[in-house]
Amino acid sequence: MIAISARLAASRVHYAWVIIALTFIVIVVTAGVRATPGVLIVPFENEFHWSRATISFAIGVNLLVYGLVGPFAAAAMDRFGVRRTMALSLGVAAAGVALSPLVFYPWQLVLLWGLVVGCPPALSVLIWQLVSPRAGSMLGRGWLSAF
Repeated sequence: MIAISARLAASRVHYAWVIIALTFIVIVVTAGVRATPGVLIVPFENEFHWSRATISFAIGVNLLVYGLVGPFAAAAMDRFGVRRTMALSLGVAAAGVALSPLVFYPWQLVLLWGLVVGCPPALSVLIWQLVSPRAGSMLGRGWLSAF
């Protein structure tokens, strides 16, 4: 970590730009992961013989959790710090994606893609909002990201 900071200082790239770039990549990847079930509705129907309502329910739970986590993610960032919260967010997202091949029943899809994969993107969006210093407290940013 120190070597990276020293190189950035020598190249006159402010460390905040590195954080912004990494956060942008995380947001794009998590958005792609969150959108995957929408693309896979027909293959899920054919492979597992699930109804569209079941698959859409998992996607709906994902969106609901995404909106509800924002204020709590902001409180977690205030309490535990951005670095720890972001690391936890990425770990949960990676675990959700890694466990995806083990899904065989609809309740597993709802649990994994609805709850586990629904939480981390809200945390990532809050990091992105850190770049605007006049946006208020982290809790206020959390409420804004929930909408």
